[in-house]
Amino acid sequence: MQSLVDSFWRAAAYCLHPRVIGLSLLPLLISGVLVFGFMYFFWEGAIAQVRATLESWLLVESLLRWLDSFGLQSFRSVLANIVVLAGVVPVVILLSLLLVALCMTPAIVRLVAERRFPLLEKKRGATLAQSVAASLGATLLALVLIVLSMPLWLIPPLVMVLPPLIWGWLTYRVFGFDVLADHASADERRALLKAHRAPMLVMGVVCGYLGAVPSLIWAISGVAAIIFAPFVVLLAIWLYTLVFAFSTAWFTHYALTALQALRAAEPVAESAVLIES
Repeated sequence: MQSLVDSFWRAAAYCLHPRVIGLSLLPLLISGVLVFGFMYFFWEGAIAQVRATLESWLLVESLLRWLDSFGLQSFRSVLANIVVLAGVVPVVILLSLLLVALCMTPAIVRLVAERRFPLLEKKRGATLAQSVAASLGATLLALVLIVLSMPLWLIPPLVMVLPPLIWGWLTYRVFGFDVLADHASADERRALLKAHRAPMLVMGVVCGYLGAVPSLIWAISGVAAIIFAPFVVLLAIWLYTLVFAFSTAWFTHYALTALQALRAAEPVAESAVLIES
């Protein structure tokens, strides 16, 4: 528990480091270009398609007519925008996570290792291709879980539990693997991920709830989020990037501390075996 809290505050401090802030601009630039490109080429078409689909559903059309009778005709025009934005947000989160894992995680791990663990041997238990494959596999599985769980989000208590749990599991799988890829051997990585599964899942869930903070922008902004959608999306991307950068630093501090303790205990264990023999 002490290591968990200590790693948390160290990670928060590292997020104020100029190098980390500078690194956060690269995922922001890449994802910003991709999102703005989508909005430029497909935004109007996506809204038109969603509006046509919604109006073809009798239940939705009946609901809209009922709202029209109360003078809420404006809701009809913004409903399609809300649906498209709701579909864009999970993609933006996953894109931010992957870009942080690819662009920021190696640099943050190096920064933490140089400052706190300069003598920790690098055993390079995983290649870049393995890290990318692990991240993509976990992301695809998380995306499937999100889609399958969406009907349950209509139940008020579950909408506050399921998404953070899914994001938390994904964060644990992605960063737990990536931060140990250089320094731990394959056997050490598997042993640490197994021995520290519970605290790392807790870290992932906490990061999942932190990842929900940028989503509050949509709720707080209301209609303004639709009018200024490109800029709101850009701000959300940057906040997601910072949250995932914090997650990377937290997992790095915790995992490298655990790896150092594991290696420090190995000579003691070997000596005990020799004495018994």
